[in-house]
Amino acid sequence: MTTTVPKPAPRNTRENPPAPKPAPATARTGPAVRETAPAPVRENPAVPRATVPRTTWETLTEAVRETGGYPTRAQAEHLTRTVLTALGTHLTGDERVALAQSLPPEAGHLIAAQIPLPHPLTAREFVDALSTRLPDSTPATARWDVSSVLTTLSDTIGPALTDQVLSQLPRGYALLFGRAELTVMA
Repeated sequence: MTTTVPKPAPRNTRENPPAPKPAPATARTGPAVRETAPAPVRENPAVPRATVPRTTWETLTEAVRETGGYPTRAQAEHLTRTVLTALGTHLTGDERVALAQSLPPEAGHLIAAQIPLPHPLTAREFVDALSTRLPDSTPATARWDVSSVLTTLSDTIGPALTDQVLSQLPRGYALLFGRAELTVMA
């Protein structure tokens, strides 16, 4: 015995927009009144639009714990707070706002609450400065810790926003975000 399953109704997507509904009949005579749809709003690609955080603070810090191989989530939370606070001093403008909005509120606040430095530190200086704030840290372990947080951050915010953030930072930061540092040969 074969059972026929009815085909589901098409979903409303951009590729398959709903059919326009006919205008209601009116009792008035004369020229037809045509309603026009408002012109589509074009977004300025230079201005990031507000985004909804894709993750929670707990998920973010758990991902940092797994990436860095830390024994406790408390250790991962401390590292995440320390690195994001330091990163917040290096970003300005639209990239800073977009990053803060794309993260959970706890993480976004760490970025947004910082006063930007007049000149961002180099990647090496950034790691060295953080090694003084991290308990029992050496430059090598600080690099591991910073990379664990920033690589997880990059995975969380996606490649487009990561590119925008990296555009504000000096050369060398891409490696901390888990990316290759590409150079243009002249």
